[in-house]
Amino acid sequence: KEFFEYTPGVLRAYVKPKHLDALTFTLYPVIEGRMGCKFIWGEVTELNGADRTCTIQPVFTQEKETIDFDYCVIAAGCNFGVFHKWGESLWFPTIHAAARPEGSWPHLDERYLEGRRRHILEEYASIGALNDKGASILVVGAGFIGVEWITELQHFFPKLKLTIMDALPQCLGPLPAKAAAYCSKYMQKHGIKEFYNLKYNAKDPNFYPSINLPGGPDKEYVCIGVKASNYFMPKETLSEKGPGGGGWILMDM
Repeated sequence: KEFFEYTPGVLRAYVKPKHLDALTFTLYPVIEGRMGCKFIWGEVTELNGADRTCTIQPVFTQEKETIDFDYCVIAAGCNFGVFHKWGESLWFPTIHAAARPEGSWPHLDERYLEGRRRHILEEYASIGALNDKGASILVVGAGFIGVEWITELQHFFPKLKLTIMDALPQCLGPLPAKAAAYCSKYMQKHGIKEFYNLKYNAKDPNFYPSINLPGGPDKEYVCIGVKASNYFMPKETLSEKGPGGGGWILMDM
């Protein structure tokens, strides 16, 4: 993509779109102009460790290009949609060539900052329409993303009927118990319903009634887990197992 986006702040952008400006900058002028480094805008399709070469599909040409290197740092991050083939989620732009046509918003090209902005504005308008009719929202996963997202929704769209659930016995599992209790108390105070010790299973006819949503919610946001995003790596470098079905880069084997 042509821009940097600060992922931990992106939830606020969906409920207050102008916040995107505070989270993003265009890479080329910063990397080339300010830092004096070379920036290539393109997608890595193959990495060859033995030859120390990298095959890239540049954004503006049909032909792939190969460059060589002495050292290669892989900082490709991860995706957040564990149930989607490509890990698609609102929290990270859909940028890979194979993933874009199979995504939920193929009409938008999020490799461009303007494409990303338009996606955020579309989702913002969609949430606004749900708010106007007092719709029910289910957030699956009460980790850092789930709790932040549902409280952002409550603050900016107060007519929504909000429910959050998790398989663990409390929200925010990695936090100290007092901190998790503080966040749970905040959600209770703001009318957010919480359900814990419960596994998400939309196919079970008893699932939605068990969380007081007998007909199912008007909208669901799945905020659990992570998925690898290393499609370009040789198969022998990737794990068979792990979060989101494996595909993580193995270290120091």
